[in-house]
Amino acid sequence: MSLVERQKEIVSIFSGLENWEDRYKRLIEIGRQLPPYPEQWRNEDLKVRGCQSQVWLHAELGANGRVSFAADSDALIVKGLVALLLKLYDMATPEEILATSPDFIKELDFGAHLSPSRSNGLFAMVKQIKFYALAMQALRAQSPN
Repeated sequence: MSLVERQKEIVSIFSGLENWEDRYKRLIEIGRQLPPYPEQWRNEDLKVRGCQSQVWLHAELGANGRVSFAADSDALIVKGLVALLLKLYDMATPEEILATSPDFIKELDFGAHLSPSRSNGLFAMVKQIKFYALAMQALRAQSPN
């Protein structure tokens, strides 16, 4: 599935939910579906800087050239937001990640309905995902095939 199709799928998850209370509930449900986050990755090196809540984000480059992500947060809504970002970017190539903006954020109007600290945290998570993709791209370029 392309990242454009993934974004459409994310938007469809919230279609029909005009009430922001219902959207927040759906966001929390999505966050609860994240797989358990390994305890050994719950450290300062994997914390996302710029988030008021604690957010951990781990990335690995697979042999297939795709980046797998794992994440967790101590805040329910933030955990839902990071889960949406993983729905978009998990198992994509570094090039796809770098070329794709999370347009669903604007399309769903999350920016206008999140507190300033949550909004800043969301963009810090996107920045960290893009940083990982850039690092993975560079790592792959240095590795002999």
